[in-house]
Amino acid sequence: MPEYAPAFLAPASSSGIAAGLPRRSQPHPQPESHIVVPTATFHPAGAGTAAGGSYDACGSRLSWQQAAAVAALAAVGRSTRTGRNGALHGGRGGRKAITQAGIDLCRRAKVACRASTTAWLPGEQDTGSFSSESDYLNSLSDQAKLPAGFRVGTTSLSFIPAEAPDMGKLPMNLTVICADEPTEAYAAVFTKNAFPGAPILVGRKRLQAGAPLQAIVINNKVSNVFPANGGESASEAVCKAAADALNLPGGASSVLPSSTGVIGWQLPTSELVEAMPQAVTTLQADSILPAARGIMTTDRYPKVSSVEFPGGGRLVGIAKGAGMIEPDMATMLCFLLTDVELPESGRDALQSLLADATRVSFNSCSVDGDESTSDTVALLSSGRVPGPSKDVFSAALRAVCQELAAQVVRNGEGTRHVIRVAVTGAADDATALRVAKAVVNGPLFKSAVAGNDPNVGRLVGKVGQALGSEGAAMAQGCICRIGGEVIFEGGQFTLDGEKELRLAGHLKAAEMASESKFPPHGRVVDVQVELGGGGSGKAIVLGSDLTKEYVEINSDYRVLTTGAQGEPLLRVRPVVRFGGRCCGSGAATGSGRAAPIQREELWAAGPEAFWKQ
Repeated sequence: MPEYAPAFLAPASSSGIAAGLPRRSQPHPQPESHIVVPTATFHPAGAGTAAGGSYDACGSRLSWQQAAAVAALAAVGRSTRTGRNGALHGGRGGRKAITQAGIDLCRRAKVACRASTTAWLPGEQDTGSFSSESDYLNSLSDQAKLPAGFRVGTTSLSFIPAEAPDMGKLPMNLTVICADEPTEAYAAVFTKNAFPGAPILVGRKRLQAGAPLQAIVINNKVSNVFPANGGESASEAVCKAAADALNLPGGASSVLPSSTGVIGWQLPTSELVEAMPQAVTTLQADSILPAARGIMTTDRYPKVSSVEFPGGGRLVGIAKGAGMIEPDMATMLCFLLTDVELPESGRDALQSLLADATRVSFNSCSVDGDESTSDTVALLSSGRVPGPSKDVFSAALRAVCQELAAQVVRNGEGTRHVIRVAVTGAADDATALRVAKAVVNGPLFKSAVAGNDPNVGRLVGKVGQALGSEGAAMAQGCICRIGGEVIFEGGQFTLDGEKELRLAGHLKAAEMASESKFPPHGRVVDVQVELGGGGSGKAIVLGSDLTKEYVEINSDYRVLTTGAQGEPLLRVRPVVRFGGRCCGSGAATGSGRAAPIQREELWAAGPEAFWKQ
């Protein structure tokens, strides 16, 4: 299995078929018998092969739950069918009953289920969809279940930035993630930016010291990066407030700080310290979704992914990030919680597993080519449940990170299209990654995709630029495809009028509304670059297009306006969300493009005016 392919965990099969679940004639596997396979292709008899997709007998695309249900129900002799709209049916109860039956059977068969994504599979398209924000949020309810031994809580506060007091009170979210007991089973990776934020500096010290951790405290709106008064003391003060409010035996050193937002502003320490007791009173052990909401900034919707292991253990992850996304070590912020005992006792081994997972997920995506000063991904385990093998846990960790990374790209600022670039045949993986990132970061190609314009010369030109003169051998015999259509081969373009229309249709099919508060679908612009020379290097990178909305968001994120006396005033673009409600310009007007005067009027009414939208 390619290391970048999303995987779910399935029982071993001596015959090699029924990779997803056993045939009717096959006995249920023993608990210790597990292998890792790509998503299986299920056939009418219920058998499967290790191929890149999940289908029912009619050839329709299915979700992971449905695919598991098809195989599981086939394994016990129950039939399924797919309706005209792709909905899965099976006896009584329809799609929901089938899904739950499949999950229950998977659990009894010792199969670890997860919500997988096809975003990292070249040539594959996810035909699933969400019809509304509530539809999407409902789909997260099962995934968002917290592992045993963890609680999360969030609250809101307001502050006046010392660097721009004329802006008045601004909103901020404070989120707390707390383990019931201190844990030594944790790992974290941080940005490689030469100007890291104070929470990164504190986090590196925590990692180096190796003392047990018990909590993570996160604020949005202000990233606490090299403010005028220094930021480490502010982060430590917030950690101490969390430790005091939670009565942690390890004190502030058992708390990991994390911040995201405007770079250069001082952290409103006193306001955060004052709000900490309220955040602690909201702690609950049911769902991680409040935390997924609380860490959002310009994100349009929360992002959650999870795995359920044999024996009931879980791995759950959340992420935030919509701009400044081309991480060198993580995404902007990502937090992973599990209740299983981790397979390796040493923290170095756990660090290695986490670094490997980020390498093929967050390090392989880009929204705008800008690396944040605050990138963090952290993993904590409560160790409440016996864990799987190292290989099984590693595959699950990689799969969750890949799904979250795909969600980050789809939720990018102003994103209308997700672009998947798969490069093969390179001299090495590093070269393949360089070529793929050059394509997804090329402003001309990104702009063409945004307009559904199959201007394929921009793709080929970017590939050639990335290869340079030293890559001439790889340029020879290069084949480029978009949507499966060969557009460049044998040193020349292969285009005609009908192909142009098909290419435009492929781009249009992957388009989505940039202001949508939920992901309407999972389709991507599929780009494949096969380099000449027969090298073994390969890479897959996810990126986004470049839209007018992206420019609008980032050109007036901080807006200079004039007051009643003609004095210059600075306003922050209202994009922070509270309690699941958007405080952004889109929420204020319903269009995502509020005029400056409307923003000023709302700000004049105070932050509460945004909270009520």
